[in-house]
Amino acid sequence: MFLQKLIDNLRSFLPAEAVLYETEDLKPYECDGLSAYRQLPLVVVLPRTEEQIVNILKLCYATQTPVVARGAGTGLSGGALPHAKGVLLSLAKLNQIVAVDPLARTARVQPGVRNLAISEAVAPLGLYYAPDPSSQIACSIGGNVAENSGGVHCLKYGLTVHNILKLRVLTIAGECLEIGGESLDSAGYDLLALMTGSEGMLGIVTEITVKLIPKPEKAQLVMAAFDSVHKAGAAVANVIGAGIIPAGMEMMDKITIHAVEEFLHAGYDLDAEAILLCESDGSAEEVLDEIQRIHAIMQLSGATKISTSQNETERLRFWAGRKAAFPAAGRVSPDYYCMDGTIPRKHLADVLRGIEELSQAYGLRCMNVFHAGDGNLHPLILYDANQPGELERTEEFGGKILEMCIRAGGTITGEHGVGMEKINQMCTQFKTSELEMFHAVKAAFDPAGLLNPGKAVPTLHRCAELGAMHVHQGKEKFPELPRF
Repeated sequence: MFLQKLIDNLRSFLPAEAVLYETEDLKPYECDGLSAYRQLPLVVVLPRTEEQIVNILKLCYATQTPVVARGAGTGLSGGALPHAKGVLLSLAKLNQIVAVDPLARTARVQPGVRNLAISEAVAPLGLYYAPDPSSQIACSIGGNVAENSGGVHCLKYGLTVHNILKLRVLTIAGECLEIGGESLDSAGYDLLALMTGSEGMLGIVTEITVKLIPKPEKAQLVMAAFDSVHKAGAAVANVIGAGIIPAGMEMMDKITIHAVEEFLHAGYDLDAEAILLCESDGSAEEVLDEIQRIHAIMQLSGATKISTSQNETERLRFWAGRKAAFPAAGRVSPDYYCMDGTIPRKHLADVLRGIEELSQAYGLRCMNVFHAGDGNLHPLILYDANQPGELERTEEFGGKILEMCIRAGGTITGEHGVGMEKINQMCTQFKTSELEMFHAVKAAFDPAGLLNPGKAVPTLHRCAELGAMHVHQGKEKFPELPRF
């Protein structure tokens, strides 16, 4: 009865085809890129205008119906997992670039615009949008804001939060907020940073003003192969220690190198235990000097083989291998579970050793690919969901990786968000008083808890139960892993 009334009310201001409720129509929305978690929503709505979203939110607020916002569905933490008794609000059809200001170097875009589409649209102006997640060909800018996404060039150019100026946001009650501004600073609290990475829990973003930067005159990449992960990790520290901030610095381990090379033939050294990609961009003179310095550092750090891109085609081919790591994992395993932790660079080798020990203990292979320059790890645990108990073992393995990141002085996420995947580790990362503050912030924006409920911030009761379980379990399973 409630469902039919909700459908009728939604269709009073939305076209019939924009309100989905049949099981076969709901199926494509039951999960995001992290397919380990699945849930059919009650209803899916596909608005095309901000006015329609306002009406949807007002209706859900009046009927106390949960709302989960969804972008392109490429998220990797279960952040867009639907609510069984709620509305799944797809923003995919709000996909227009509203305006571009080449003098101010900004663009106003709707949340459904693909990340890469921004750079493609402004390329004739000699500009581009810097954050470049591996999924940039498909992921939406609204989803990037929700998760504070990064990418291979975030070391030099920053995450999403560093590349946006202003947000247009709707509250659960349908009120419109303008957050941020086009000047360097604005009065009051920094709500722009608060909203970025809030995973759709505080409001619905309907427009984003992004920064654009000039395309560099030249970009060149050094690819160095190492006979140990420890040496590659040391090379990362040596480059940063020399005062060089590369445009991007990425690392892959042996299992990842083989998976990628078989998939894409990027020209990677199959004898290497680790490969480091280090890019310089800027003027031709700057790049020449920096590439020479990077090359020398790689040699001194023990690289067994060093290649430097000789043209743009070769540079893009080297990067294509890195950006294809996730689909390459899909070719060598029925399923994979992508983690996202961040650690201080000095602990890189120790944490990778710990991951290898966990891999052996759990009997599951793990591909390691990561943003080495800022210590953002992306271990890909390979498993088969059709094997009884293997998903549960994989989840436990992933949780141990995140806990190791915390012990190293890091955090459980660098750019994928918390969603459903890491909500238990939030209890380890934060104290009770800190979680209470998170809940207070949530309540200030969404008192009834209708926006993306049950995600990102665990209840104190959940943490108490997990704490009790940990005490009752007694001896730690892997006491020999790095304690830092």
